[in-house]
Amino acid sequence: MIEYISGSLTALTPASAVLETAGGVAYLLNITLPTYSALEGQQKATLYVHESIREDAWVLYGFAETRERELFRALIGVSGVGAATALIILSSLSGDELASVIGSGDVRRLKAIKGIGTKTAERIIVDLRDKIKASESTLSISTPSRNDAFDEAFAALTALGFDKKLSEKALEKLFGQDSAMKVEVAVKKALSIM
Repeated sequence: MIEYISGSLTALTPASAVLETAGGVAYLLNITLPTYSALEGQQKATLYVHESIREDAWVLYGFAETRERELFRALIGVSGVGAATALIILSSLSGDELASVIGSGDVRRLKAIKGIGTKTAERIIVDLRDKIKASESTLSISTPSRNDAFDEAFAALTALGFDKKLSEKALEKLFGQDSAMKVEVAVKKALSIM
């Protein structure tokens, strides 16, 4: 599985980016408008990747931030929401706006996005509402604490043979308390509470 791709940005459109790696291999990645904005004017870039391997295609999706990738993965996990629809949603609403829309159950705002009907909007809200937690000022998806350190600690725990769900739960608790925690510290603390 590809975690991220770093390289020279050789082509950029509002819907896609081409990154050429040091080995001379170039990857075409489908992107959102926020990622496009983050890449504009850049010569080198790193995109966090979601792979979709199907019978007829191998498609890569690239995101400037891991949070956006987690939102994308949450959206495509909803029945009836495909990758193209998830990209449109993330291009139409920022992460905070999406969290607010889902948290408040604003079906009308989701329906205003191209390709989203009433049933799909309701399904997104129902399926993802429990993944949203309220903070003091705004609503946010519970995965912002998932950063590179979280991902590395999770990979380390699962490589050691620990259950994925237990590892994820322990790390979410730890990174919820301290989002800047170092990988080594997170793994040690997770081992002590699992």
